[in-house]
Amino acid sequence: MKTKIILFLSGVLLGTGALQAQDNQECATTASLAYSDAKAKNYDAAFPRIQTLRKDCPTYSVVTYQYGERILKDKLDKAPEGEKKALAQDLVKLYQERLQHFPEKTKAGEVKADIAQTKYDYKLGTTQEQFEAFDKAFKEDKDAFNPKSLYTYFYLLVELQDAGEKTLQDVFDNYDTVTAKLEEQENETAEGLAKLIEKQEAGEKLTSKEEKRLNAYEVNLKAYSAVKGSINAKLGQRADCDNLIPLYSKDFDAKKGDTDWLKRVNSRLSAKDCTEDPLFVKVSEALHKLEPSASSAYSLGQLAESKGNQSKAMEYYNQAAELQKDPSVRATIYYRLANNMKDKGQFSQARTMYRKALQSRPSYGRAYLQIANMIAQSANNCGNTAFEKRAVYWLAADYASRAGRVDPSISSTANETAAAYRGRAPQRADIFQEDMQGKTINIGCWIGESVRVPNL
Repeated sequence: MKTKIILFLSGVLLGTGALQAQDNQECATTASLAYSDAKAKNYDAAFPRIQTLRKDCPTYSVVTYQYGERILKDKLDKAPEGEKKALAQDLVKLYQERLQHFPEKTKAGEVKADIAQTKYDYKLGTTQEQFEAFDKAFKEDKDAFNPKSLYTYFYLLVELQDAGEKTLQDVFDNYDTVTAKLEEQENETAEGLAKLIEKQEAGEKLTSKEEKRLNAYEVNLKAYSAVKGSINAKLGQRADCDNLIPLYSKDFDAKKGDTDWLKRVNSRLSAKDCTEDPLFVKVSEALHKLEPSASSAYSLGQLAESKGNQSKAMEYYNQAAELQKDPSVRATIYYRLANNMKDKGQFSQARTMYRKALQSRPSYGRAYLQIANMIAQSANNCGNTAFEKRAVYWLAADYASRAGRVDPSISSTANETAAAYRGRAPQRADIFQEDMQGKTINIGCWIGESVRVPNL
């Protein structure tokens, strides 16, 4: 009897194994056909097989979900309006299935950001539900957000605030977070671009891979610039002094001992130039008393400057720059210091500060533009001959061009400035007459740089 039972169980196990082997073979066959069609972009043939794999072989391969995403996005692009919602819901479901079955092969933050964007793009759920999807994804992995996702995240919060479901303070807090992330991405991109530009300007030929990277950097910088502009436009009048002053004045007495609150208020009032209101003075002094910091020192510098005390202002600004840990804010401080020095004709010291601003924030194109302007202003003083003096404008034009490349928001002004400077530089006839083509001119005085004469 025992022998019969053992034989029976063995038969069951063998039968189960055979069925599993058969199922695996069917999955492999279906997958082979589906992937082959998908790779050839024969999506109509691949789609039903991908759907079968999702249903019957969900753990067969992550490739099912990679091709499934491509196919559904293609179908969404081509589908009539009435069919898009169902396809979008299926795309969200596919993302969720991938997270469930292949977590180790999936960047969860990116996929959750894609889910949130899909819900917004195709109006799945309420505004609150869409925002919560973005909020959850951002808090889990903010590095996964692209410029479009960052804008949508902020846009939805502003919509909720307009509907009375979020506060103005919520909007400001989210604005700070989103713009900080944008600037971080922007600076990383600008830093990479600046290195390639320097290589170009040194006369070195870029590899094909570097050319592609350079083009990608420039495209991405334009995207960041556009999104920042859209976010600021969406913020609109919410961030003006008329809204900020009463919002924070009512809480000052209760919060004047809260260092974190004072820092946030100080930073926002400073950023929006609400520095003439008595509230700004009270906040700055309270903050500096509790915790002398970059923020409080900078604010006191603004106050000293508004009262005409430039030397005291410069003292506070220097202190603020040394204490500041946020590279974007530090760049702003150095830029302000540089402008003060430039206005006094201290071009060499100003350039040092503009360069410090660029070290902290490589996308700070205005710093390059200011250096270009100082060089152009010095043309008559930094050359021995008429040709050398005019050659200074080539260097000024190079700086102006670089300004537009690292900061697309000022590209129009930068390109016009560069063109104007090149128009003042020696022209073809001058180069030919002086026999200077291809030669290097060392520029003296405070500039201390060289420029290569174009070849004819």
